[in-house]
Amino acid sequence: MINNVLNTDGFYFCTDFDLTHTLQRLANTSPDFQEMSLLERADQRFVWNGNLLRELAGQPELHRFALPVIHGFIVMKPCRINGKIFEWILISRRSCFRAGVRYYVRGIDSEGQAANFVETEQIVLYEGAKASFVQTRGSMPFYWSQRPNLKYKPKPVISKTMNHMDGFQRHFDSQLLIYGKQTVLNLVNQKGSEKPLEEEFAKMSSGLNNGMVNYLAFDFHKECSHMRWDRLQILVDAVAETQDEYSYFMVNSDGKILTQQKGVFRSNCMDCLDRTNVIQSLLARRSLQSQLQRMGVLNVGQRIEEQAEFEKVYKNAWADNANACAVQYAGTGALKTDFTSRTGKRTRWGLLMDGWNSMIRYYKNNFSDGFRQDAIDLFLGNFAVDESEGPTPLRIKKDWKFLTLPIVMLVAFSMCIVSLLLAGDTWTETLAYVMFWGSASAITATVILFNGQDFVDAPKLVHKEKID
Repeated sequence: MINNVLNTDGFYFCTDFDLTHTLQRLANTSPDFQEMSLLERADQRFVWNGNLLRELAGQPELHRFALPVIHGFIVMKPCRINGKIFEWILISRRSCFRAGVRYYVRGIDSEGQAANFVETEQIVLYEGAKASFVQTRGSMPFYWSQRPNLKYKPKPVISKTMNHMDGFQRHFDSQLLIYGKQTVLNLVNQKGSEKPLEEEFAKMSSGLNNGMVNYLAFDFHKECSHMRWDRLQILVDAVAETQDEYSYFMVNSDGKILTQQKGVFRSNCMDCLDRTNVIQSLLARRSLQSQLQRMGVLNVGQRIEEQAEFEKVYKNAWADNANACAVQYAGTGALKTDFTSRTGKRTRWGLLMDGWNSMIRYYKNNFSDGFRQDAIDLFLGNFAVDESEGPTPLRIKKDWKFLTLPIVMLVAFSMCIVSLLLAGDTWTETLAYVMFWGSASAITATVILFNGQDFVDAPKLVHKEKID
């Protein structure tokens, strides 16, 4: 189980730089903070080996051996525009609070920690000057779940018993404290099973009654249907004024702070993966345009989109970021990466690859994610092994129907095919056989789907959430 976590790509450490903090947070620290070891001063939200280091943490003389490890994605690229060479960096830090896999970890916990929370920072280094732009993503911050049950898209369920506003308030209190103003970009569908979630988020945001938190819903799939990806510009234009107000962090070559970022865009879709990454890449490009002009890399009137060599690096890096976050949360690479990389357009090959990835996601979400969730909880110390408690909870015997019904369905379906291939003496006889075995396989499949939650691979080390 530990190997399962460690074999997931995206663990990073550094011996002489604090990867857990943004450039702006590091620039606004005290001399005492600078004297601390990397372990002591690390942002605990992003220290994935904190549980493993707990014995070393209490021994200051060993801190130089105890390096914080973050999980997410980092890419560093030397780039050239107009003959000027600069370093372009993208860092995504996944929170280890409420960590887990796609369908078993949704919404927030009682502390206001959101599932799949990721802080993404884009950094530019040029001749001693530094600039950074930070965005966040995270599950919709109220109590909801979406347990796998063999259906392609399980229906999301909003809790009727939990105090949503309490957790919602806690979440945004911490976000405002860390990042300043918040603009929520909710990209979920405004119809079907996702509609109640969008309505609940809008209602909660309105009920928060805090001018520091702005809410904007944008139905990504509706607006961009029929491959009209140019319509994403509608959202970028709608938040342009807010983005200018939030600005970005920048210091000159003398170390003087020129601007500070005053707020962040908090984007989400259902998984905070594919749609979210597309929007984040567009907002980051707009910020980068301003930063490079201010640094003197881009000339007046030049656009990043016109720099073909850099655009290729940029799009591929954001697509790699999407893939890394998706593998870590959903078990497969991201969807829609043909838009963020390579062509900047949706292609039919991209749609085909999305279909393949969706099939792999379906299998993993239903038949292997329980084990993966248990492995993450064990690694992070959310489940402590107690040998005195008796037999391991991992060896829970499956109900009789778990094996019996799939075998019955398989046999019935096979006999239905055989009856079609080996026709009887008359067509009525063949039809009777086909109808009998076909009905048997259909009825068994219906029973399996009705009891879907009994057939999926559920976590065994944690208590199931009660959703009324």
